[in-house]
Amino acid sequence: MRLKDLAEHLGLSQTTVSRALNGYPEVNEATRLRVAEAAARLGYRPNASALRLATGRSGAVGLVLRGADELGPHMSEFLSGLGGRLATEEIDILVTTVESYQDEISAYRRLAASQKVDAVILHSPKLHDERAEVLMDLKLPFVLHGRINGDRPVAWLDIDNTGAVERATSHLLDLGHRRIALFNGVKGRTFAEHREIGYLAALSARGVPFDPALMSNSIFTDEVAFRLAQAMLELKPRPTAFLAGSMMTALGIFRAIRQAGLALGKDVSMIAHDDVFPYLNADNMYPTMSTTRSSIRAAGTRIAELILQLLGGKPAEDIHELWPVELVLRESSGPAPTP
Repeated sequence: MRLKDLAEHLGLSQTTVSRALNGYPEVNEATRLRVAEAAARLGYRPNASALRLATGRSGAVGLVLRGADELGPHMSEFLSGLGGRLATEEIDILVTTVESYQDEISAYRRLAASQKVDAVILHSPKLHDERAEVLMDLKLPFVLHGRINGDRPVAWLDIDNTGAVERATSHLLDLGHRRIALFNGVKGRTFAEHREIGYLAALSARGVPFDPALMSNSIFTDEVAFRLAQAMLELKPRPTAFLAGSMMTALGIFRAIRQAGLALGKDVSMIAHDDVFPYLNADNMYPTMSTTRSSIRAAGTRIAELILQLLGGKPAEDIHELWPVELVLRESSGPAPTP
């Protein structure tokens, strides 16, 4: 079935049908639903090339990644969710890799000038992020995975990093731990700043002093976490519990705990973030890993849907989602050891 056939069947113009199928705001909801139902029932699928000519869209969403650190398992999970949802709309993902911050800014300028993408995803933001300002000045639509501080309206989806870490820290404090180490993300990143706020709030609420030696800021890798945990376990007094910023970080901390001859869940406790990797299941670890859980794949899927809403005419200031984070308690978090 062609667009012309579908339009004749519905008694509408081809332009109205095309706009209804592509979420244009000037088409009312009743018409849009009627067209969508008929298209599904009659098996109509638009020709991607013709659709792009009719709508003036490129049919692609851009993503700029900086350095090898951004190409890890977290991004793989995110892209799985994002790509799966966009594929149902015959929209491609254009991934550009760069080496530096200035290269990233230049990449956005090229994407805007070439009109190769209809929108971009801005990830790993800082509290004050020049990239968002550049994209708004370029009038290149974007959805932010995270949040920023600023007066201009942006579309975003984020998880409650502050609440997640505050709750996890409070649970460890309830178990009697007072020397709790936080393995946080890179300083300045919004999620890392929000996690630090939650950590400090939980300590302050119990009157537990903050020890800077028990907080690190780094990329989330097994090896980096292993070296940092080794050094912390040599402190006197040593930490009795760890908050790991990711499951990859948790693996490195776990190695350091075992090398020190300690038992996870007994001598030292741990709660990790990101109980989401299909190949690293917290339930299958020994001992099983307590986690704060929020699916990054689901976030990718939802951001794809938010991009479609943005392109359909929904204002950026109306696209704000803050997801709660679940605390899942397993065997790795136990009472603080007696002195």
